[in-house]
Amino acid sequence: MRAKVERRSKRWLQQRWLLDTVLATIGVEWDQERLAHYARPAGPAAAGVFRAAGARMKKFSDCHREFAAAGRRIEARAQAYEADGRTVPAREHYIMASLLWSAARWPLYEIDDRYRDYEAHIDACYDKYMEFAPRPVTRIDIPFNDSALSGLLHLPHKPVEGEKFPCVINIGGMDGCKENVVSMYGDPWLERGIAVLAMDGPGQGVCPGRGIFVTPTNHGDAAVATVDWLERHPAIDPDRLAIRATSFGTNFSIHAAAALGDRIKGLAQAFVIHEPGCFAIFNAASPTFRMRFMFMANVTDDDEFDAFAEGFDVRDQAARIKCPVLICAGEDDELSPIENTYDVYDRIKAPKKLVVYEGGKHIMGAASSVQLGENFGVLTAEWVSDRLNGVPSEPDANILIDMYGKSIRR
Repeated sequence: MRAKVERRSKRWLQQRWLLDTVLATIGVEWDQERLAHYARPAGPAAAGVFRAAGARMKKFSDCHREFAAAGRRIEARAQAYEADGRTVPAREHYIMASLLWSAARWPLYEIDDRYRDYEAHIDACYDKYMEFAPRPVTRIDIPFNDSALSGLLHLPHKPVEGEKFPCVINIGGMDGCKENVVSMYGDPWLERGIAVLAMDGPGQGVCPGRGIFVTPTNHGDAAVATVDWLERHPAIDPDRLAIRATSFGTNFSIHAAAALGDRIKGLAQAFVIHEPGCFAIFNAASPTFRMRFMFMANVTDDDEFDAFAEGFDVRDQAARIKCPVLICAGEDDELSPIENTYDVYDRIKAPKKLVVYEGGKHIMGAASSVQLGENFGVLTAEWVSDRLNGVPSEPDANILIDMYGKSIRR
């Protein structure tokens, strides 16, 4: 990055040397399962490719170039398979390449020729994956202000005449994108007969390049535009829509659910960001979060960003939600103190369920409570499936899953 970009954040300047040291010592997953997160949709073969790229990263500025180098190699391999008429390995490599290019875009905080080149590769590779994908996938644009939101609509199978699918709208976090949401094989939502609309909302994925930046509230407006579009789609049942949100998407999705009212049947959240003002994630966690979000918001001044962040307060919006809500959270979440999630839960007036995993951090998977107790991924998919299929909501529940996997109702 240019020095002008590096100097946007004082924390970034002060801690960059420490970030480089930690990355050289621990690796690119110094704070989250970053490689696994990007690789997962492409299946088990992708894990080794991403880990090999990660092993070559010794400082933060290595990240984009190593991901891009791997993306270039895998894209060439996909093209060779396609030229040979071998469409199954071609699609497996095209989606892997798209995800590698997506990961290469993640550590860039300015839109320049390199950034747009990476995005061109993301789109070109994913378009090729869609051509050979095992299920129908279409690229969509939803008019929004003077531009358009970008999404990928995945259907469980080619619909027969008149068939309509329930659909879950995915609202991801700040480091994700629409390409790394739905698995090529064995996706838990598609396997349950549920379509998935993976969205790049304001500030996410391609939206900054389209001039659509995040504000504290505009994911609510984006959700309304998205549901307006879905309700007109011939293969989607407009009466069976839900939202699934992860990480910072849990903040965005409260605005979305409040704006949509009873137009959705449920909201399921995991890896929460509920702290008013988001102090922990922007001022106590890795400085990459602050830099990334400043880019997503198109804010280039530290003091201006501090004032901007104060607007991220979902407490009043939580009370406006009308659909059932499921929240899965780690008790020791380092990016959003758990007391804020308890507060949000208490404010929700709709049917609600809170599941807290003892000892779980923001990314909860390493905690014994997750390994021995009910898996939050399965819990989320089954809960949403029930809501979409008309199963009545359970009585309100506040549950702790302890370190032995036992569920304790509180």
